[in-house]
Formats: sequence, structure tokens, C-alpha cells
Amino acid sequence: MEEYGKILIIAMPIFLTLIIIEKIYGIYVKNDTAPLIDSVSSISSGITNSVKDVLGLSITFLSYEWLVSKIALQHLEVNVLSYFIAFFVIDFYGYWSHRLAHQINFLWNKHAIHHSSEEFNLACALRQPIASLVNLFTFLLIPAALLGVPASVIAITLPIHLFLQFWYHTKHIKKMGFLEHILVTPSHHRVHHAINPEYLDKNHSQIFIFWDKLFGTFQEELDDVPPVFGITRPANTWNPVKINFQHLSLLIKDAWRAPKWKDKLTIWFKPTGWRPENFEEKYPVNKIENVFDFEKYGTQNSQKLIYWSVSQMLITLLFVSYLFDNIAKIGLPNIFIYGFFIFVTIYSYTELMDKNRFALLWEGFRLGLVICITGYYGDWFGLNRVIPISNYIIFTYLILSFLTTLYFVNFEFKTNQNQYINS
Repeated sequence: MEEYGKILIIAMPIFLTLIIIEKIYGIYVKNDTAPLIDSVSSISSGITNSVKDVLGLSITFLSYEWLVSKIALQHLEVNVLSYFIAFFVIDFYGYWSHRLAHQINFLWNKHAIHHSSEEFNLACALRQPIASLVNLFTFLLIPAALLGVPASVIAITLPIHLFLQFWYHTKHIKKMGFLEHILVTPSHHRVHHAINPEYLDKNHSQIFIFWDKLFGTFQEELDDVPPVFGITRPANTWNPVKINFQHLSLLIKDAWRAPKWKDKLTIWFKPTGWRPENFEEKYPVNKIENVFDFEKYGTQNSQKLIYWSVSQMLITLLFVSYLFDNIAKIGLPNIFIYGFFIFVTIYSYTELMDKNRFALLWEGFRLGLVICITGYYGDWFGLNRVIPISNYIIFTYLILSFLTTLYFVNFEFKTNQNQYINS
């Protein structure tokens, strides 16, 4: 946990800098592909995922370390060769776990968050799941285990492999010549994120594109079919916690309503999107029928709400940085209390981004949570030793946040609704 937190301390400012550069470049060339409010939601999703991972909130039924101890035919040293093999096998593992997430109903729940943005930009790469609480696919690393690749090499290579998937989430890089035949490029990945019928469930590869060509899931980006991004059942929320469990919620409801026990049991393993007979008519859900004729979510927002949301996200990054940099000092079980605060914070300000009046309730709960934490510990998890007036700073921020939320809910949102009604 501590080592991964240190890695993220380095990675976060790099990702944020690249996102800002993409935004500035888009404005410069008059093709801004990164609306601020969408980027805030994406980065907030990345925060929830990184906090979940750092806190170790996932279960692995079959660990790689156990696997290599039981089936290794030899034991490789930690060297360039073992890292090369690890990277190659992890990419194979990534292709199949990614493809299965698109093809099996209950697995789609953990992956839908990554596709939920109706934009395609570097920030949307950070839309990663918190719903992936169980790792089912360690067995796909069997080739590395047979060759005796050390577990420490796998542990280091996995995050590197994940981070290398960041760069190709952009519309600004067109086709890349001969690299299109070897690597996953932005063009390939635009196809993967598109909801056009021609592009659905294609290009699952993560680094090397030849997996798709080998297993029959490759699709080139077509000049006459511009990719349209999102998911066919649009999320219609900026709240990443809600998005993480939307599909699961629908599966649970459909399984409960299904009159046949067979459907109740098999719905989880059916192809993604499958529902019992006649359920689309009996229990309709919002679905995009024409990809070139639908309204993107949340495009009408005041500049005040957008800039306030950006501020909340940046302040949350400061809180997260302190957590990641001080995991050992904060210790157990306090890191879980801290993590809960981060989740409540993101839930609260993204509810406000959705113009949900309950955001005020969540802000009040967050303020009460901090009062309880500082009242019990005396300060914010040892921050007073670094910044002696940290309690005053945090309380000032939280009171300001509550009052600002009160303003939006009781003035701006009502004003906008009245303008809409009177127009």
C-alpha cells in the first residue's frame, strides 16, 4: 500500500500536467475536447480508484505469488528478461480480462465507468473502477508463473502497464503510420470507446494491438464513420460512485423481477446488456438508439459551478496527496477513515455538479465527519505537526464549502429552473 501510494504521488502531477496541456492545446487549435466539468468527473473517478487501490480494498482469490510457488518450471532472476516476459504476459492478461468485461453482464459493471464519459480525452483515461473488488483473472498470468517470473516483477510491471495506457486517450493525435500495426494508438482506442454499431466491442488490446488481430476483434477507425463516445445506456450523472454501480443495480432489479428462476440465475453470465424477454417494454431504460442524435449530459452549467467544481477537485487532490505520502504514519484503521472522508467528499461535490439538492445534506455530513475526527484525534491525522494552523484551514474550507453549496442549491439552481420554466 505504502509503495503504491509513493508511486501515485509522482504519477498524479504528471497526469494532471498532461491533461492541462491537452486542454490548452485544444483551445489553441479551436478544438477543445475536454470540457472542464467532464474532466472534473473523470479525475474524481481516478481519485476514488487510486484510494481504493492504496487502501487494498480488493480480494484476490488466487494470488500470483502462490501460483508461481506451485507451478513454476524454473525461477527467473530479477532482470531485463523477466521484466520483458512479465510485460508481455500482462498484456495478454489485459486483453482477455478487458474483452470478458465487455462480453459478460456482471463483469461489465466494473468496466462501464471507464466508458461513461461522452468525451474522449486524457482525463477520461482516469475513469477507473471502484467496483472491481474481486480479482478473478490471476489464472491468465499462468504463462509467467510457469516461467518463474518473480512476484516482485509482476507487482512493479502491473502499474507501469496501466500507466502506459494513459497517452492514447486523445482525439488530437491522428493515425500514426507503421505504429498502427504494432501498438494500440489513439485511433485504435477511439474505436474501442465508440458506441457506433461498427465499432462496438472492438480493439480490446491495451499495449500491443496484435492481440485483437489474432483473436478477431480488430476494427480500424473509418474515415466516413466518426466515433461517438459514451455508453449506450448513458450514465446521466457526474458522480463516479453512482456510475460504478448503475449496471449492477439494473442487474439486481431485473433478476428480482424476472418470473423465471433460470433468468434470475443466468442473467449475470449472459452477454452484456441482455435482459429477460419483454423487459425492454415492461421496464424500459434510457438507451441511445441513434448515436448521431442524442443530447450529451450536463452541458448547460454556469461558469461559477464549473470553477467551483474544479476547485473542489484540486483541494481533494491535496487531501489525497497527504494520505498517500503518510500512509505509514496515519496507520490502520485510520487510513480507512481518511479514505471514507475522500469518498464522501467526491460524492458530495459531484452531486452538486449534478444539481442535486441532496448535495447540501452530503456537505453537512462531511462537515460533521470532520468535526468528529478532529474532536477525537485533536487534529487532522497529524497534519498539525506539519502545519500548526491546519485545523483552522480545514474548518474554514469546510464551512466555505457548505455555504457555497447552500448558495447553489437555494439560489442558483432555483434561478436556473425558473428561467427554464419561463423560457
